[in-house]
Amino acid sequence: MHESDTALHRLDPFIRANSLFFITDSTTTLTSTLLLTLISKSAINCTTPISCSSRRRGIGGGGEVRRLAADFLCVSLSIDGRRVGEEREREEEKGLIKGVKERGRVDGERVTRSGAAVNTGKHLWAGAVAAMVSRTFVAPLERLKLEYIVRGEQKDLFSLVKTIATTQGIQGFWKGNFVNVLRTAPFKAINFYAYDTYRKQLLKLSGNLESTNVDRFVAGAAAGITATLMCLPMDTIRTIMVASGGEALGGLIGAFRHVIRTEGFFSLYKGLGPSIASMAPSGAVFYGVYDILKSAYLHSPEGQKRTQRMKLQGQELSALDQLELGTIRTLIYGAIAGACSEAATYPFEVVRRQLQMQVRETKLSAMATCMKIVEQGGVPALYAGLVPSLLQVLPSAAISYFVYEFMKIFLKVE
Repeated sequence: MHESDTALHRLDPFIRANSLFFITDSTTTLTSTLLLTLISKSAINCTTPISCSSRRRGIGGGGEVRRLAADFLCVSLSIDGRRVGEEREREEEKGLIKGVKERGRVDGERVTRSGAAVNTGKHLWAGAVAAMVSRTFVAPLERLKLEYIVRGEQKDLFSLVKTIATTQGIQGFWKGNFVNVLRTAPFKAINFYAYDTYRKQLLKLSGNLESTNVDRFVAGAAAGITATLMCLPMDTIRTIMVASGGEALGGLIGAFRHVIRTEGFFSLYKGLGPSIASMAPSGAVFYGVYDILKSAYLHSPEGQKRTQRMKLQGQELSALDQLELGTIRTLIYGAIAGACSEAATYPFEVVRRQLQMQVRETKLSAMATCMKIVEQGGVPALYAGLVPSLLQVLPSAAISYFVYEFMKIFLKVE
């Protein structure tokens, strides 16, 4: 027996049974082979022994091997792949489940974002419809208010009504209403939506179960400022159109071009300071008063009974019957909120309108404009047109809140 074969024969049976097939006459190769055998045994599960044999090719005579002509290693393994396969299947299952969960999470986020966008659109549309209906309904009273503020009309109310009807006809009372709707629809949509959003965020920050009066007033003021910043240019254009000589500008587009060409883009924001000073307290009072009245009613015994009755009847109720305050109470509370808001901030409104009418050459500051108004007509001049304004605000605010609450139910705004 050859020396290398003898060495392998004397090895532990475990190693002999799992040795590699090799062709070599080298003792060094045998050692390396045994190490490979041990490594292979620890790394994989071998079920079939590995055979080995040798083939020699000598160079030279006498049958003596003087040089190793070829060394190569041929390994034949039979591996039980069951465990590896099972692990692979488990990994694939984990990956599949993870992928399904990831897709589900992404799809859920898309649905949530889509639902939130749709709900926001409904919310804005509810406010816009409320503004369009209310403004169109009270357009004649709005026209009378502007006649007193912008033109400085001195006639009594009935004489002014007769003058407009005689010179311009019935349609004269709706002069500028289209532009007014274009202004008030986005303004009210943003205003209502911003108020609800700010109030909910303040409620989350405070951790209370219900908004406090301070939260309501702060949210209302912030909503008024937000809507003013976004909608003031359209209000400026409308004021210029209604003013003396506005008819010659050629409508909305013509008035817009005239203002940009003669005074520049930023002239559309004339009166921004008084506007913010007016709309911040106006929004605070308008939304704060309504919400305080609404909360007081809902916590009263009558309000609690109505709420319980509505919960029991559920979907059987019509949109009108689902109003938390009912039709009449919604109109009354809206009118009260509008009247309080208008009376509290009316002087700012007068100053703002006067600022919008000024040209660049003779433009005065808000304070100087206010002082000029007082000098010319006294303190009552700051309340010029308040009566027709209140006559306009009472139905406008009432209808606005009623339509808004109704549209939120009708459109299923969350």
